[in-house]
Amino acid sequence: MSLRHRWLRLGLAAGALFALAACASHPQWQLDDVQGHLPDLKFQLTSDLGQPVTAATYRGKVVLLYFGYTHCPDVCPLTLVHLHTVLQKMGKAADDVRILFVTVDPTRDTVPVLHQYVTAFDPRVVGLTGAQGAIAQLAKRYRTFYKPAPAEASSSDGYEVTHSSAIYVFDREGRAQLLATPGSSNDEILHDLNILVEQRS
Repeated sequence: MSLRHRWLRLGLAAGALFALAACASHPQWQLDDVQGHLPDLKFQLTSDLGQPVTAATYRGKVVLLYFGYTHCPDVCPLTLVHLHTVLQKMGKAADDVRILFVTVDPTRDTVPVLHQYVTAFDPRVVGLTGAQGAIAQLAKRYRTFYKPAPAEASSSDGYEVTHSSAIYVFDREGRAQLLATPGSSNDEILHDLNILVEQRS
């Protein structure tokens, strides 16, 4: 084999290794890739155990952020059931995942109400509440929409709160990575969560 051919083969091999490395650093996501388009996870709220928490509390975990409320008639409970199913399929790896359920109805969703609600779905779901302003600020940060109940309705238990139903997915360092929409399947969420859980910073 000539020296020229030997260098050519070495160059091709190096190129193949580089391509493999590039593929490894850029996973084939099945959800919407929002890396670089949404800010890192940041908040100061109260958990369903009554404890003050921040984004740093969940550093080291893959975080799914969802805005909803306990009186939601269909979308919220259905979403949490789907996510519970995904976590079950992940097995032990699901211990590295946290679902943060941020209430958009803090008037009715007191700490005890939130705790009873989220623990009915999965032990890895954390309910978060806080002042209206703090919740509104967090929703604005991630471009999610919700419409608080009018003042006259807040004295009644019969009102509903319109809200977006996207799920924001963050890596272990709190960086926004993915967006799951209502059309995302359990298999797509499972696929991408498995990749994120396996990643180490």
